[in-house]
Amino acid sequence: MTNRKDRRHERLFVIEGVRLVEEAVRSGARFALTVYNPEQLGTTDRGAALQAALSSMPNTYAAPAEVIEAITDTVSPQGVVAAVGWPELEPGRSGVQLVLDAVQDPGNVGTLLRTAEATGVSQVICLAGSADVYSPKVVRAAMGAHFRLPIVQDVDWDEAPSLLIAADNVYAAVANATMPYYAADWRQPSALVVGNEANGVSDVGLAVATKHISIPMVGPVESLNAAVAGSVILFEALRQRKLGRS
Repeated sequence: MTNRKDRRHERLFVIEGVRLVEEAVRSGARFALTVYNPEQLGTTDRGAALQAALSSMPNTYAAPAEVIEAITDTVSPQGVVAAVGWPELEPGRSGVQLVLDAVQDPGNVGTLLRTAEATGVSQVICLAGSADVYSPKVVRAAMGAHFRLPIVQDVDWDEAPSLLIAADNVYAAVANATMPYYAADWRQPSALVVGNEANGVSDVGLAVATKHISIPMVGPVESLNAAVAGSVILFEALRQRKLGRS
């Protein structure tokens, strides 16, 4: 599972560390292979509890610490790594959908997935050109969101409208738009398009969007990081859905 092609062919991705493996166990993920080091896991109560849970699972093997270190890409491995199946979750029927339009930085993608889960996003649509949502860096940044958040990836813009058919409005985050993000009515079924870090939302995305929104700022700052901007808007959407528009 070291490259995107292998992950797609096997429909598996790699998770590392106690917290992510705990999340996978709790979510009922399909474990294809798990390797752990008993000595490392046994140093904490959480690690020992995880080891006990793993001991009854198939395709699980104890290994020396140096083996764990060799098969992980973190600086300080926590003693457990697993290959698990892609979650297959049905999208919600209402709420806000998040569209990532060629967002390429894995940290940004992972952070947006985590924010999407925290704000109740019904589905994340990752367009072609975005970072691989199952790459190790994205998975670590998302902190377990993959197991609870419906995600569709490798979508082209000509396919996206059929996925967004339930959205009354498709809002594109654009730095120079005149409509502030809080003026949008996020209480209605809607979608937010966050664009590429360097170029913003694509021309096709801008055409698909029904409205363009921006985050008003004071000072010479031209734009915000994609993950920050998306998070600001999604938490406003959550606020409106919980408290009403004001």
